[in-house]
Amino acid sequence: MKLIIQIPCYNEAQTLPAVLAELPRAIPGIDCIETLIIDDGSSDDTAAVARSLGVTHIIRHPRNRGLAQAFQTGIDACLRLGAGVIVHTDADNQYPGRYIPDLVAPVLAGRADMVIGDRQVRTIAHFSGLKKRMLGLGSWMVRNVSGVNAPDPVSGFRAYSREAALRFTILTRYSYTLETIIQAGKGGLGIESVPVTTNPPTRPSRLQRSMWHFIKAQAGTILRLYAFYEPLRTFSYIAVPFLLAGAALWIRFLINYLSGESGVGRFVQSLTLGTGLLLVGTLIVLFGIQADISGKHRQLTQEMLYRLKKMELAKVGDQVQVADDF
Repeated sequence: MKLIIQIPCYNEAQTLPAVLAELPRAIPGIDCIETLIIDDGSSDDTAAVARSLGVTHIIRHPRNRGLAQAFQTGIDACLRLGAGVIVHTDADNQYPGRYIPDLVAPVLAGRADMVIGDRQVRTIAHFSGLKKRMLGLGSWMVRNVSGVNAPDPVSGFRAYSREAALRFTILTRYSYTLETIIQAGKGGLGIESVPVTTNPPTRPSRLQRSMWHFIKAQAGTILRLYAFYEPLRTFSYIAVPFLLAGAALWIRFLINYLSGESGVGRFVQSLTLGTGLLLVGTLIVLFGIQADISGKHRQLTQEMLYRLKKMELAKVGDQVQVADDF
């Protein structure tokens, strides 16, 4: 079983040596441990430092494409390189490498396809009270969207089985953390969390410019993904106020009409407005039905991509085997 530890980097020449120094050299159940650096358009000597420190594989983006794209590049490369287990960690030395055996253990045991390192955010001293509460709220939202109980959904310290990696297709540009949880939950993959601690911060986060930027970006990602994976429910929630208001106005008109109250004509405006609101609500529901049908086609497309990836990787493996035979 081959383990590849992938580390996306953007100008991380200073912190990368400490990260690599903490990585385990041997893990029970793992035959081979390799490292992969995704240099996401760095302008410093990140790639040169990685090469001098003996990193097994280095991939470079010609320009910065963001964490989500760097993650997808790494996953695709790890699959082509024959990884049976993939660990993703950050290059800022936030996550201690000594926890990697704990991350991969549930995957090796067959209990989980994705394992998330739970930073136990309530115990992190440099996190503000507001950030801790917002992370708790985000965990609750992710649990409701994906059906997965992830105490620390934005943790980037994770282990993936080959099966999980084959099924991931990242669509968002901000971060991969929430999308992979939702995709795994919707795909019926097993997910576990293991407690980890964190190292003291080495620099300010580049992913979040401020607390409010972080909240806005993560909330927007959750809402978009919810609408993407649950379109009928999303459109139904939007339609409910229109349908209820339209029905209330219709009931108001009917009560006065059936009671024989004089001057019922003055309630015609309720009938007109109520009819308009009911039509708007109905149209929104119809849009939801159409989006839900499109969602089924998306599921079929994802399944086709999964099968194509497996076929492509099997073909690459056969070619490598033939080359080895010669």
